Amino acid sequence: MSATKVEGSESLKREFTLGSAFTLAVVFISPIVALYGVFALVLMAAGPAGFWAFGVVLVGQLFVAGAFALLSSKWPFEGSVYQWARRLGGENYGWWTGWSYIWSLMIAVTGGAYFVAMFIPIMLNIPAFDPVTQTIVAMGVLILVTAINTAGPKAIKTFTIASLIAEVVGSIGLAIYLLVAHQNQPVEILFDTAGTGMGEGGYLWAGFFAAVGFVGWAFVGFESAGAIAEEVKDAKRNVPKAIIFSLVTIGAIVLLSALALILSIPDMGTAVSGESIDPAAETIINALGVGVVSPLFGLIIIGFLASMMAAQTSASRVIWSFSREGVFPASKSLSTLSSKNKYPVNAIVLAGAVSGLVLLFSLSGPIYATLVSFSVAGFYVAFALPILALMVALYKGSWKFGEVKLKGWAKPIVTIAAVWAAFQAVNISWPRNPQLEWYQNYAVLIAVVVVALIGLLIWLSLRKEIVKAGKALDKESNS
Repeated sequence: MSATKVEGSESLKREFTLGSAFTLAVVFISPIVALYGVFALVLMAAGPAGFWAFGVVLVGQLFVAGAFALLSSKWPFEGSVYQWARRLGGENYGWWTGWSYIWSLMIAVTGGAYFVAMFIPIMLNIPAFDPVTQTIVAMGVLILVTAINTAGPKAIKTFTIASLIAEVVGSIGLAIYLLVAHQNQPVEILFDTAGTGMGEGGYLWAGFFAAVGFVGWAFVGFESAGAIAEEVKDAKRNVPKAIIFSLVTIGAIVLLSALALILSIPDMGTAVSGESIDPAAETIINALGVGVVSPLFGLIIIGFLASMMAAQTSASRVIWSFSREGVFPASKSLSTLSSKNKYPVNAIVLAGAVSGLVLLFSLSGPIYATLVSFSVAGFYVAFALPILALMVALYKGSWKFGEVKLKGWAKPIVTIAAVWAAFQAVNISWPRNPQLEWYQNYAVLIAVVVVALIGLLIWLSLRKEIVKAGKALDKESNS
């Protein structure tokens, strides 16, 4: 069974191996981005006991990865969750799944550009940028990432390999050094909340579950190997392996690094109170000296750039997959591949342009915060929809396995994955902090409404094309 195609669409070249698909997924998650992006928030929400949130989320995501291994081994098509959901729940179901995923990815790219612009002055030891300058620099970062992406698979593979080496060596080496030479806290502190708890309610809901929500952002991206499935050699076998191996690899590195950082914090009180703006960086500087600031933040910037590039790659492939089916604005243009290397350049440029438009909203803090908040929950919504449909198919007995069969464990794994993804979508969206303004507390829900309304307008304008694609899908399924 092959993916359906609109008239005039072309086929992608299989330029990626298991190794390069694995690398792309690893740099999307990124050990540095996964940990340093949420470390301070986890400490403030749950204290040093927040370490266990990393383990909980990793286990939950491993169930999701298992479900995705089933799906990608049967349908190794470009666009991943969109193509899986439409084959399980119909064209409309798939369309809205893909719509959520596209926006999650493009806004994640925007957030990465904003953070890189924030870290550049620290690396260069210069005053922080004012909001306008930061936005301009972030736009330049976004243009750079888009340029690397449009250069083709060779440029992507070169950059991701360099990033992987820098990140893994730096993360593992630094973690081991901190554990051996700079342990300032006893191991027992991992079971201490240090008086934390975000918002009202018991510690489990207000503190630990908040930490689980923050860490949820750290373990997304492993599914990106599925987004480029039609560019991967022997995709039915290699894509599931890349999905699972990348998550396990990053999970092990992040757990080791989180353990090392927590046990090396010199003053836990300032770290959990928020008085320490960046407890991860301050802990490393305390151990290695101020001379490490520039290389440390240089490494963080590389991690964010690589993660941005991988997220944009995934977004462009979902856009291209939508366009191939004819269910996206300007489908004919966006489904066109470059003549040189059969690459979806137009889709990449569009993904970069939309991320740039979102970036302009950063001049308004509340709007920017709302949009970025949606990115986190959006991933879990996009995960939950195809997994829920897969669960229904398994229990109905209509599911036909691909290369991956999970030896009788498919039902429990997919069921737990569905419950986990749905829980995380709600957990991340929950307005648990009464100290924030109402629009900040309900930021995710507001963003969901905004993105849904934009999607509704486009969906209504494409109803004829969506019906046509649905009929073509039915015909394909019955053939």
